[in-house]
Amino acid sequence: MVRLTPLLVTLFPSAERRLEVEAGSVAELVDALDARWPGMRDRICDSSPAIRRHMNVFVDGRRACLATPLRPGADVFILTAISGG
Repeated sequence: MVRLTPLLVTLFPSAERRLEVEAGSVAELVDALDARWPGMRDRICDSSPAIRRHMNVFVDGRRACLATPLRPGADVFILTAISGG
């Protein structure tokens, strides 16, 4: 199960807040999301490529990077980072 931040759902109005995506890694997941909603990769990743500083991806409760493998049925949360002073 993949859960998207409300920000992405707002930017991509046809995007679903929760969806099932088959992928072997976080990078493959991002590619699949971008195939459904072109431009989503640019919102999640920078040009290095890496997950943007203001975004967080968690897989089964642990912070993940693009190389993080996904097991079948993994819970993935893509969230906007919260910061403040």
